[in-house]
Amino acid sequence: MENLDALKLDASHRSQRSPRGGRVHGLRLTVALAGGVVVLVVAGALTWRRASREKVPERIAEVVTIGPLRQGAHSLLEATGYVTARRSATVSAQVTGILSEVNFEEGDHVRKGQLLARLEDGAFVSSLDGARANLSAANAKMVEIGVQRHQLERDSTRAQALVERKLVSRQTAEQAQSALDVSDAQLASQRYGVLAAQAAVEMARVNLAYTVVRAPFDGIVTIKSAQVGETVSPLSAGGGFTRTGIGTVVDMDSLEVQVDVNEAYIGRVTSGMAVKIILDAYPDHPSRGRVLAIIPAADRGRATVRVRVGADQVDRRWLPDMGAKVSFLADEGAAPKKEGVVLPRSALVVANGQATVFAVEDGKAVSTPVVVALAEGPQVRVVSGIREGLSILVAPPPGLRDGEAVHIHTTSSSDKVQP
Repeated sequence: MENLDALKLDASHRSQRSPRGGRVHGLRLTVALAGGVVVLVVAGALTWRRASREKVPERIAEVVTIGPLRQGAHSLLEATGYVTARRSATVSAQVTGILSEVNFEEGDHVRKGQLLARLEDGAFVSSLDGARANLSAANAKMVEIGVQRHQLERDSTRAQALVERKLVSRQTAEQAQSALDVSDAQLASQRYGVLAAQAAVEMARVNLAYTVVRAPFDGIVTIKSAQVGETVSPLSAGGGFTRTGIGTVVDMDSLEVQVDVNEAYIGRVTSGMAVKIILDAYPDHPSRGRVLAIIPAADRGRATVRVRVGADQVDRRWLPDMGAKVSFLADEGAAPKKEGVVLPRSALVVANGQATVFAVEDGKAVSTPVVVALAEGPQVRVVSGIREGLSILVAPPPGLRDGEAVHIHTTSSSDKVQP
């Protein structure tokens, strides 16, 4: 029992060592907690850095906003073209000369026969005077030959009478008759000479008239090509110092629109077909018209056929070479087609055989399948898959994915079109 009692711990020693052991244990716990916090901070920083590196930058793109989809008189086909004038003339002198007068400016209204320009005519006046003098000389020569013939005719008659009386030889009478025949031939020749002289006078008079340039019809001067002192000629000349035209006159009442229709759709167009014409310069002022003619020739390179379209009443704001869009309207009573809108061809993306456009919703690209009714030139008509107010990417960036963030650069409203 003594030995066991000797093995018991001394309570006084235990009470003296306990405070030191507690302090060591607390220090170890604090160090462990601080190390954990540092590890968490480092891990968070590495995660944020990796996420920043892997973040996909926003795409910057342009969109077009779909306007109200209305349904009314529908069109079978749309095509683009330009305003042209059926009567347009580049006026020029028909002879070569130097301009002495130019009596018009660009934008002037002119009447048929109005004096536009005049050439220096001194040489032409001299030519006319010379031709007239030659004509006078030819007439005088013909009178002279006529007088000589009259005398020869009397000599021949007298010689024939003397032969019958056997006072002169028959040879003398024959010589007198031969002289008369020669005189007749000379008189006939001189008559043609007089006619030639008269023609020369007329030609000189016409050439003199060619020095005056007049308007061929009522219209407006659109181009002034020459000034006073310049040389003009109906024929082109080298060196660049000779003008072939003085100006251009356009009959504004003859304005029409010519469009190129894809040959795959030309069967939808007929002569006399109703159309709606909208000029690019005046989109809010459409005009009604008719198909005047389908030009019976195709452009092999472009695979198009040209169609002439005339307005029922030509708008005075129309000008030659203005861009225009023509909608070929269906006949009244035809079954209406689906409504739709026209989008740029660049907005269309074909994915897995499906026509698709990218809409923008909440700053993200949304792939939207659509149904395309017609593709004509740089535009496509979409009849299904989109709704009013939707923003469509005009030209989706390559590699754009569904749900990818995009930033709208500019916005614009699409034209309201009829199906």
